[in-house]
Amino acid sequence: MLSTGALRAHLLAARLAGPVATSREESLRSYRLFAARDPRVLLGLDPEGAWGQRELIALMAEKCGVSADPHHISGQDVIDPELTLTALDAFAERLAAVAQRRAPVLLGTGHPHRLLGFYAALADALSAAGCAVLTPAHGHSVDITTRFGLRTYNLAYVRGVALVREPGASRPGCEPGAHTHSPLPVRTALAAAAEAGGPMPELVIGDHGWVCGAGQLGFEAIGPADTNDPALFVGQAEGSVSVVVPLDDAVRSDYYRPLTRYVLNRACLSQ
Repeated sequence: MLSTGALRAHLLAARLAGPVATSREESLRSYRLFAARDPRVLLGLDPEGAWGQRELIALMAEKCGVSADPHHISGQDVIDPELTLTALDAFAERLAAVAQRRAPVLLGTGHPHRLLGFYAALADALSAAGCAVLTPAHGHSVDITTRFGLRTYNLAYVRGVALVREPGASRPGCEPGAHTHSPLPVRTALAAAAEAGGPMPELVIGDHGWVCGAGQLGFEAIGPADTNDPALFVGQAEGSVSVVVPLDDAVRSDYYRPLTRYVLNRACLSQ
């Protein structure tokens, strides 16, 4: 079993925590946009409180480990590895709880190039434990506004993990899916599951819009978030998101494998 000390060392070496690639400028820009209720950074969340930039910096310092100094405006941002480890333990507890109930789960990502393998391993382990890994709305179209305008994507599942693809992008050799922060894919999946009258997920596992979009609709949701993703941490503070793991969500995909081993061992789930 991977020890806590070994995982802490890996987090720092892989820059999943400690000084990360996300810049302070990028994080502060996200906080300003969130304070202005820009949907691009709300990720489907409808905050209850009035979150100004100073309040967001204080929250992110507490939950993520970034600098609490509002006058610190440049350089690389920082994630406290102790906060990451604590959150990974809480993440594992939620996996264990849903596995014990053999409850249905839904997994989805807006970062398929980086995080697909992480979620797919969780899906495999939860399925082996008796959980139904749901795949609602497979093949449905989702219209998402991007910086290039309105684009139509198809909702697809790879190894039990939902993602979106551009039409015709499922051919061999194509990228696994498109990058998106939109909550529309999870809304589409949950609406299709409800319309079909089948089981609904008791836990949604994912990132960005998958977590905030599901949490806003009242589903328990857990997942990772970077220093420029204040929406997930606000959702956690307000009670609509269950667990947020602070880490860099855009490093090499193989760097997440030790995290997979750690949480599955903590949850007493086989890989």
